[in-house]
Amino acid sequence: MVGSRFTEMAAGMERSRGGGAGCTRTGKSWWRLAVLLLSVSSLPAASGLVDGLYCGTEICYDVLGVSREAVKLDIARAYRQLARRYHPDRFRPGEPGYEGETRESAHTKFLLIATAYETLKDEDTRRDYDYMLDHPEEYYQHYYTYYRRQLTPKVDVRIVILVTICAISIFQFYSWHSSYNEAINYLVTVPKYRIQATEIAKQQGLLNRSKEKGKNRRSKEEIREQEEEVIRDIIKTKIDIKGGYQKPNLSDILLCQMVLFPYYLTTYLSWYASWIYRFTLCREEYGEEEKVYLIRRNMKMSQSQFDSLEESSKQTFLEKRLWIKDNYEVHQKQQEEEMKVKMATDPRMKRYRRWMKNEGPGRLTFIDD
Repeated sequence: MVGSRFTEMAAGMERSRGGGAGCTRTGKSWWRLAVLLLSVSSLPAASGLVDGLYCGTEICYDVLGVSREAVKLDIARAYRQLARRYHPDRFRPGEPGYEGETRESAHTKFLLIATAYETLKDEDTRRDYDYMLDHPEEYYQHYYTYYRRQLTPKVDVRIVILVTICAISIFQFYSWHSSYNEAINYLVTVPKYRIQATEIAKQQGLLNRSKEKGKNRRSKEEIREQEEEVIRDIIKTKIDIKGGYQKPNLSDILLCQMVLFPYYLTTYLSWYASWIYRFTLCREEYGEEEKVYLIRRNMKMSQSQFDSLEESSKQTFLEKRLWIKDNYEVHQKQQEEEMKVKMATDPRMKRYRRWMKNEGPGRLTFIDD
């Protein structure tokens, strides 16, 4: 009987221990849930009002004293009234209506009012702000939207690109014009071209010096300057400068090239289709223009570079049939061999190689003082 009582007491103790453990586990679960809810409620995204975004922890509509349905006119009117009141130049501490306000607090309120107005006056920014108020859980999305709009340039990118292209085009034109004038100034000093221009000017009667009397009489310096200008104009007219010093043309600048790009593209595609049809499908013979084009392509030269070559060189290329790839490769090897022979037999190259061997860069020498 004593044994049975002892067994019942042990069973009761075990039941009491099990019940206590269950209560303990239940209490810990509720405590963790409470901490989690408290943490979630303290997140900035829960209210949608975050320091650093728009009006911070204040609602922009409340700052201006308007409702969310207010139109632009009401927002502007509320902003003007508050701005006049808290503007640093108009704020007077101690006046009626400004009790408890200091200059620093008024300045802070004025900045907040200005921020609220900047947020609500723009339709796109106001739409983003309303979306943040309605969807406070999208915390990172609000940050991205805000800073993307803040860092986006306010000026239209198309205008910036257009101004940049115009500036580059103007620089190109004046640079080419300067190079062209340098070429003309050099050709005026070359005796061959100067003599030819002088003869043409005399034939046209532009250098016939007539005796001038009275007030119309000019000095020798003025006559010389006029003659130089005449010779210069004749050289400009008669000589066709090609290559990098050719006469500038407005159609070559970047702006015109971009405007005319669709035309150039259409022309090139039609020309390429015609080339394939004539010389690939129909097997026509190349004309002189096509031969010159193939030679220039084999030599990997631009149009201006090829135009700067002498006509005798171009004629030699045609005689050697360099539009054929094999002929051009043979010609190129011959040119390389001739250059090697010239470098080997040229006295200046010999002196250069001797200097490079004995005293050239990279050689250490010790000179006694």
